[in-house]
Amino acid sequence: MLNSNIKIAIANRGEIACRIHRAIKKAGGMSVLLHSTPDENSKAFRECDETQNIGDGPSLESYLNIQ
Repeated sequence: MLNSNIKIAIANRGEIACRIHRAIKKAGGMSVLLHSTPDENSKAFRECDETQNIGDGPSLESYLNIQ
């Protein structure tokens, strides 16, 4: 069981992000979805406890950009 004050960042998309979120919730933690602007219409965006925009997109210019 996680401490309820623990937040875990999810740097993934789609169904995988939703599954990670559910596992975090089941363990008692909170999830923070790292996303680009186009992901704001996703199921994971709606389900996660918090969100953090890391770029406008496309993905090659935001979270897939190693720099």
